[in-house]
Amino acid sequence: MILAGAHLILPDGILRAGHLRLEGGVIAEVSGTAIAPRAGEEVIGLDGLYVAPGFIDLHIHGALGRDTMEASAEAFETICRHHAAGGTTGLCLTTIAAPLDQLLAVIEAAREYRRGEPRGNTGARVLGVHIEGPYFSPEKRGAHLPSMIHNPDPAEWRRLLDHAEEITQMTLAPELPRALALIEALAESGIIASAGHSNAWDEEVAAAFAHGLRQATHTYNCMSTSRRRGPYRAAGVLEFVLSEPEILCEAIADGRHISPTLLRLLCRAKGVDGILLITDATAGAGLPAESRFMLGETACVVRDDVALTEDATTLAGSTSSMIRGVRNMVELCGVSLVEAVQMASLNPARALRIDRRKGSIMPGMDADLVVLAPDLSVRQTWVAGQAVYGG
Repeated sequence: MILAGAHLILPDGILRAGHLRLEGGVIAEVSGTAIAPRAGEEVIGLDGLYVAPGFIDLHIHGALGRDTMEASAEAFETICRHHAAGGTTGLCLTTIAAPLDQLLAVIEAAREYRRGEPRGNTGARVLGVHIEGPYFSPEKRGAHLPSMIHNPDPAEWRRLLDHAEEITQMTLAPELPRALALIEALAESGIIASAGHSNAWDEEVAAAFAHGLRQATHTYNCMSTSRRRGPYRAAGVLEFVLSEPEILCEAIADGRHISPTLLRLLCRAKGVDGILLITDATAGAGLPAESRFMLGETACVVRDDVALTEDATTLAGSTSSMIRGVRNMVELCGVSLVEAVQMASLNPARALRIDRRKGSIMPGMDADLVVLAPDLSVRQTWVAGQAVYGG
């Protein structure tokens, strides 16, 4: 099939009125002039619309009342279908701080779900599992239950790493006992070690960086920042990850978790290549205001366009979509559309080391695409050359 006349968002700019040929789920040809159709080849006109590489969400818990921790194909399919409407073509199902048997159940269910893909037009593809917790600082636990949080346990993490091929990343507090050994084990297993839910001092994060830490989870949220240590002021996790060029920073750009000023600061500090847009969407995503839902054993509510614990004292993930983050980066931070799309597609693909297949519009890449209107609303989402939303 040929997608004709769209403004193509390429890694180095926008190709106006461009044309794409898709074959076998892959981008076969990119052209600035019309592509002559072959016999029987379908041509879809997209004049005036934008086509971007599909978005990749590294951190997503749920949608429409369903949660990753259910460890079921039905829950995963609901999550994948919902987030495809926001332009997401690939996602990492994300856990909460929970007992080992529950984490293993999620990993096994995700493995079986991935083996069954594609099942027709079921939405975004599952790229793996992001293990968020249970190795957190009690002071920075967020909405995670304190009873589920503990220090890294080698016997426990070795059982998780037996399934390393299914795990994309792990969020942990690098200051905890045995955390450095865990970070080394993650790096050796090809799993991203990400600092989050941490109250570390900057020298503790520096030590973690020396052992292989290369990412920060929902930057600004649930992480230490500059504070006094005795008579002196010292940096925390935030300042270290902002100042270290090799650290990639997740950002929830829903306009609530991070204020516009803080988003602009993040852009200045990290540049286009250093930011990973995520949703951190929980089961409240897609539900009406004042809807109740559960995050593990924590009762939560949808309010003020975010997810909160039921007492409204703590954020409990977001209700956002990836396109909302892209749009906010353009409108609130003044970055270009090309740059915002890179933060949602190519950067996460690079983090996952799948950028030779996903994250940009070039010949040979997977035909994971999102069609955008001029107002940056999603018109269609395509996975492997098949419309999974708005077809």
